[in-house]
Amino acid sequence: MRNNHRYCVIMCGGIGSRFWPYSRTDRPKQFIDFFGTGRSLLQMSYDRILPMVPAENIIIVTNEHYAPLVKEQLPELKPEQILLEPARRNTAPCIAWAAYHIAARDPEASMIVTPSDHIITRQHAFEDCVTRGFDFVENNNALLTLGIEPTRPETGYGYIQIGQEVAENISKVKTFTEKPDIELAKVFLASGEFFWNSGIFMWKASTIIDALHACAPDVATVFDGGLDAMGTPAEQEFIDREFPGCMSISIDFAVMEKASNVYVQRVNLGWNDLGTWSALYDNSPKNKDHNVVQNCNVLAYNSQGNIFAVKGDKLIVVDGLNDYIIADAEDVLLICPKSEEQRIKLMVNDVKVDFGDKFL
Repeated sequence: MRNNHRYCVIMCGGIGSRFWPYSRTDRPKQFIDFFGTGRSLLQMSYDRILPMVPAENIIIVTNEHYAPLVKEQLPELKPEQILLEPARRNTAPCIAWAAYHIAARDPEASMIVTPSDHIITRQHAFEDCVTRGFDFVENNNALLTLGIEPTRPETGYGYIQIGQEVAENISKVKTFTEKPDIELAKVFLASGEFFWNSGIFMWKASTIIDALHACAPDVATVFDGGLDAMGTPAEQEFIDREFPGCMSISIDFAVMEKASNVYVQRVNLGWNDLGTWSALYDNSPKNKDHNVVQNCNVLAYNSQGNIFAVKGDKLIVVDGLNDYIIADAEDVLLICPKSEEQRIKLMVNDVKVDFGDKFL
């Protein structure tokens, strides 16, 4: 029997600019079906957690502009399950609001917080680790994060160094390290002490609220001022008025790197932070020439290692093209080497300067 005090918060407010031009301001990547399954990344995240958390205990936190998209893709949600941020303020204010909202409803609540754009292919392993994670945080004063067993010296992820083991596959966190350079990433991989920071967290609602008071009082104070409004019709009005005044800060910087009760569960979930075109390439089926073709028609000659993502009925014909991103979103065509994809965010900034919001 499922525990009715268990909740899930799905963070769904990002713009996904590294997936431009497919991911656009009016329809970011979490609302896109990248794999032709009929389910968007958000819907897949919702489906993934359903075996462990009652449907009525799943909370979506998103920007107010995306409310229609959330309701369209998850029509089963009640209004009180969709929290609408009036401004983007990173993950700490997002998580703080969700924790206060849930605690007002259920003081005994425990919760898992997950982004809406991750890929997890080992569902049974995910269910097992989430169940064990809930058991751990419900019986300990603990802030738990899931640490992914690294498979390569990745420079695009943060890392967690493990300390003393306190339970099966759960260790005290020794250090957090932001995205390292390639040489340091190789050292991390060889040491066996470092795991990728998944950005998936578990704790009791009361525990994270206490941690916010201790480590990020400027954030906690904002929501303390709305305690009487939480869980009432006045809640959204309070948020609309006070939330934009929150500092913009991640939960990692605000709490996880400061608190003394931080733990990591070491997991192997077939996990990928679907943050870039290369990540989509790595997680997609490939043809005999190692090209990925996303729902489009392609004739490729002497071309390998590319990803083609083109909307509409257009035929793409290429010759002598290797390791490129070709993404056509009707009014924007992007052609960029995969090795240079970190520059896409800079390109998006340049587009905004030269053309305003027209192509964003």
